[in-house]
Amino acid sequence: MRQITEAIAGGRLKPREKLASHRELSEQLVIAPLTVKKAYDELEALGFIETQRGRGTFVCARFPLADPAVQEDQIRETARQLLSQAYLAGLRFPAVVKILKGADRELTGAAAPLIESAAAPIKKVKL
Repeated sequence: MRQITEAIAGGRLKPREKLASHRELSEQLVIAPLTVKKAYDELEALGFIETQRGRGTFVCARFPLADPAVQEDQIRETARQLLSQAYLAGLRFPAVVKILKGADRELTGAAAPLIESAAAPIKKVKL
């Protein structure tokens, strides 16, 4: 789920792009097909992907609209947690910013993509 949501957020998976089938992805990741199905089902429930009977699974053309104020509050809280964890680990704010910039480069595609298309091999990761 994380790989797919990060690929969507970073623009490496485009709206309407076809994803690998449960079986194909489970073989690539060497995990049980049911694990992939559960991840796909949850992503579909969240509105990120959709399954079209007989055609496959695709990235949704439109994502669910969330209240921007609620999202900002959630991001602010996550930022507080991140900074608390960093400060407890002895990191200073500039080091955290550097880490965030690196994560941004990875997320937006400066690093090699984790998921490209249904035909592309996917790195083995824990879902």
